[in-house]
Amino acid sequence: MPPWRQHDPVARAMAAVPRAGFLPPEVRPQASDDAPLPIGHGQTNSQPALVAVMLRLLDVKPGQRVLDVGAGSGWTTALLAHLVGSGGRVIGVERHDGLLETARVAVAEHAGAQAELRLAAPGVLGAPEDAPFERILVSAGATRLPGALVGQLDDDGVMVIPVDGTLLRVVRRAGRTTTTRHGPVAFVPLIET
Repeated sequence: MPPWRQHDPVARAMAAVPRAGFLPPEVRPQASDDAPLPIGHGQTNSQPALVAVMLRLLDVKPGQRVLDVGAGSGWTTALLAHLVGSGGRVIGVERHDGLLETARVAVAEHAGAQAELRLAAPGVLGAPEDAPFERILVSAGATRLPGALVGQLDDDGVMVIPVDGTLLRVVRRAGRTTTTRHGPVAFVPLIET
């Protein structure tokens, strides 16, 4: 790792949590490709450069509580667990039960006890029973900013979410939200029902 990257927590997390361990065996040879890769059930493991952008926008700090919506293969959950460290907690939710078994194994190998993967409850977006969260990462494209997730943000909380083809960074302060736009993106759809 170049010396300038040693002070970048996202670069360190991505070096410590290799993507290959979160991919189906047949696509592992493509793990270093900077492209989304299929993981089954019509879902993908996101492009590494985009994951890095999203994590930098999220600005996760050690010790924080983080929600990972659309955890998929578990890679982002494990990366977030590395960023929060042993004093933090990450809850990953995924609606495809068929992805959870292998994702849980991969997360257990790379993330330690501070990360947990759950099956998303029908009709529930996120993990409201565990809110508030200081950070929320959403790896599926919404058609509008979901109020249910904004409501799960702690005061001074940050959410990074693709909405209508644009990557948004949402900051909640004193009950108000400020949103900034960070370029066009393409994601599988966020299922909100």
